[in-house]
Amino acid sequence: MPTAERSGCPINLTLEHLGDRWSLIVIRDIMFGNRRSYGDLLARSEEGIASNILADRLRRLTASGLLSRHPDPAHRQKVIFSLTEAAIQLVPLLAHMGAWGSRHLRPSRELSVRAELLEQGGPPLWDAFMDELRHIHLGAPKPDQSVFAALQAAYEAACLAD
Repeated sequence: MPTAERSGCPINLTLEHLGDRWSLIVIRDIMFGNRRSYGDLLARSEEGIASNILADRLRRLTASGLLSRHPDPAHRQKVIFSLTEAAIQLVPLLAHMGAWGSRHLRPSRELSVRAELLEQGGPPLWDAFMDELRHIHLGAPKPDQSVFAALQAAYEAACLAD
């Protein structure tokens, strides 16, 4: 992580805090793919993240307070990564990035379907998704609806359609 900020601009500070594209990809995979272990993040990476890059980003994101790590109760040598409140509050930013990419670039259908649903649902859906992420990662009460399940079902349906 940077030790000194280049400016006090909030956009600059956010970019310096998040690091590079791999940091957002790791957060995306934990957030939307529920990939919580190093092995799962490495094996299921659509972009093919290198093991050393993944290890470095997990360390950076944990040190910056965007992820927390806890021992996996099912396996003594594994750890489980969880989003912190600060990372959960990135949902609107990621929703906007996904919507922009869907409109202006050429994403695959299966990998853009979640972005399209989040754009259509807008802030009420983002809030519901953040509440569910708080349940999954922070132990908050379980919400009545599962946005994660709806996003996952749409993704799986798009994969089958291709």
